[in-house]
Amino acid sequence: MSKIAIFYGPLGGAVNRVADKIKDIIGDDKVEMVAVKDATVTDLEKFDKIIFGASTVGNDTWDSEFSNNDWAKFLPEIEKTDFAAKKVAIFGLGDHVTYSHGFVDHIGLVGKKLMANGAVLIGPVSTDGYEFDESEAVIDGMFIGLPIDEDFEPELTDERVAGWMEILKPDFGF
Repeated sequence: MSKIAIFYGPLGGAVNRVADKIKDIIGDDKVEMVAVKDATVTDLEKFDKIIFGASTVGNDTWDSEFSNNDWAKFLPEIEKTDFAAKKVAIFGLGDHVTYSHGFVDHIGLVGKKLMANGAVLIGPVSTDGYEFDESEAVIDGMFIGLPIDEDFEPELTDERVAGWMEILKPDFGF
């Protein structure tokens, strides 16, 4: 059985902690953690099952020509990769209080780039139980990945991650 890759960024902080929770549920021996900071197309092509984890930043930050953000550097690698034959899921950290009008927009940004390159995203999440005004991550009334708010709802993280892992389990085979 091939390993499941968790591509995440940035190193340290909340995204890293949630990626570690996901790794622990799947099983350390079944996961390879890959920081997006220096990841390339070659890294992406090695895996048939990939979970992406992104930080709380918006489209305006990632589109900046001079951004030093890990994900801004990694997005072009996603655009060069064919995801049609891969199992792909995404989670993202957001702040539903301060950024209610752009809650976890980065899930939508990354997810749309993945879908444009053939990915069928696994693991949609109901918007029920989340308070926000708008989100680029909502398509057809569902989040296209798992939103986590470690700033204002850290007590819900373990439950949300565990529920999402149950959704992914049949396709990811862990």
